[in-house]
Amino acid sequence: MPCCDAMDEALLSKIRLSIISELLTNAWVSFPELLVATGATNGNLNTHLAKLVACRYVTEHKTISGRRPLTQYRITDAGRRAFFSHLEELQRIARSATRHS
Repeated sequence: MPCCDAMDEALLSKIRLSIISELLTNAWVSFPELLVATGATNGNLNTHLAKLVACRYVTEHKTISGRRPLTQYRITDAGRRAFFSHLEELQRIARSATRHS
């Protein structure tokens, strides 16, 4: 059996995992807050968020705050399930590696 059957390709990125981790602990998180939390550049963060939105792991809400656009993000139920499934697979791999060392 391959080692990574249940690994989710969308969650293999460090930045995407950082985004999901931030969203797990907050109801809505703004783009600027995610910039700080992930340390990513604007373009890089935007690309990773677009991937998570396309996978329906994250939903976005765009508004205007004052005169400036404000985009906020929230994890979806599918994103939460995917993250915990991904985490379970990582734990399974770790247990397997411990048994074989």
